[in-house]
Amino acid sequence: MSRDKTVNAASVATTPSSHTPEAFAFTQAARDAVGFIEINEILTLRRMVIRTPAPKGTVLFLHGFPETLTVWNDIATTLALDYDVHAFDWPGYGQSSRPASERFSYAPRAYAQVLKAYIERAGIDRSNLVIYATDIGALPVLLLALDEPTIARQIIVGDFAPFDRPQYMWENLQNLKAEPTASPTRAYMNTTSDEILENVHRRGLSPAEQFDLPIDIQQDMTRSWSLDGMTSADAFAHYYANFTRDQHYLEANLTRLKTPVKVIWGEKDIYISSEMGIEFAGKIGAQLDVLPGIGHFPHLQTSKQTVEEIRTSFR
Repeated sequence: MSRDKTVNAASVATTPSSHTPEAFAFTQAARDAVGFIEINEILTLRRMVIRTPAPKGTVLFLHGFPETLTVWNDIATTLALDYDVHAFDWPGYGQSSRPASERFSYAPRAYAQVLKAYIERAGIDRSNLVIYATDIGALPVLLLALDEPTIARQIIVGDFAPFDRPQYMWENLQNLKAEPTASPTRAYMNTTSDEILENVHRRGLSPAEQFDLPIDIQQDMTRSWSLDGMTSADAFAHYYANFTRDQHYLEANLTRLKTPVKVIWGEKDIYISSEMGIEFAGKIGAQLDVLPGIGHFPHLQTSKQTVEEIRTSFR
């Protein structure tokens, strides 16, 4: 594997429209920023780092299922005009390590420790760090914040399941949480991987609201679905095998959550209902933004909104 790479954002200009030379330059900048960082003897993460000469702070993006770090390309290169930007593939996703589940559990709690190690090894200044986490990335950062309230100046989370509320979750997600439904659901997801990768971001949206993924994201997710004998659905299933335990732990310890948190949610998220976000934000007294007409992937459907959320967090 190649070693760590970073890209300097000094030559990255204003936000481009698609299919322009500037858009190509942005995409290329994100690609050039990708390298690998070793976390421990069994985990190496693929990561993207874009640096700016005089950063106003640092942003760290945490992706969800079935994504890879490429989902942050456009957002990262836009924000890198003012901030250092980091993103990485979770174990089991993208080009990061996929050890056997006997060696790494893929549980939210285990991901929290991966996140802590990444921040330490990357030398990120926590005092001026904003973490934006979606889907499977959100519970780990909140679990970490319970023990380390200074992990970031602010955490932005959304479209995830902080609590054990099956009634707010899509049926297949409910089924992954325990046997006897977990194993057949995992097998079904692996059998239908092409359909998942093609349509996961479109479900719940009207034809007028549906959108295509940029080709580089689509290709990377497809290429990265299976690696070293494990698929992203396998990693997802291992995560869900431990999900209920870690949800219960978060809910039982909410009074220890001192890091500032903001919650955003897609109004049309069919995977995890916005009612989940409303309950979570209410319990912790956090600001909640429910985005009209937006599904489970706000950062893909309305990237300008995501950029503005980050900028607001530094004001």
